[in-house]
Amino acid sequence: MKKLFLLLASTLAFTSLAFSADTYAIDPAHTSANFSVKHLGLSTVRGRFATVNGTILFDEKAPEKSSVTVVIKTASINTDVAMRDKDLNSPRYFDSATYPDIKFTSTSVRKVGGDQYVAVGNLTIRDVTKQVEIPFTLAQGKSPKGDPRLGAEGSLTINRLDYKVGSTIPSAAVGTDIKIDLSVEAQK
Repeated sequence: MKKLFLLLASTLAFTSLAFSADTYAIDPAHTSANFSVKHLGLSTVRGRFATVNGTILFDEKAPEKSSVTVVIKTASINTDVAMRDKDLNSPRYFDSATYPDIKFTSTSVRKVGGDQYVAVGNLTIRDVTKQVEIPFTLAQGKSPKGDPRLGAEGSLTINRLDYKVGSTIPSAAVGTDIKIDLSVEAQK
């Protein structure tokens, strides 16, 4: 009986911790995942992914209990040049048919001061997963209807070769460093 009581008590304690965080769904209509990369070392090509979804669990009192999961559809890439977008979706780059998603799953979130946070987690592109840190700012507000909202802005730079994106393309033609800018709005 004592073991049953301990099991029940620990389950309730865990459940109360899990429910102390508020759940927010990423609003795709107000979220953007943009990127930029050097071309021939002369100019910067910019693009975006149009389809971004995910969930944020946010605990304002204990940010370290927060988490974020994001899924970006690779086929939604848009650089405003149809031929380039087709090439980016090909096996030479993202291979969208085989790897339809870019995924980020946080392993920790920490507050570093004021509205500044860092999400540490696993970024998966193609079949490669690497740990990254995404520094971001966080704002809280309400929609015109009074619904709670979160806003987050962050950026990071990754090496495309680490994820086998365009691994056969010379670095002199397409830069290796990809800057990613994220602007996320999520609704409770």
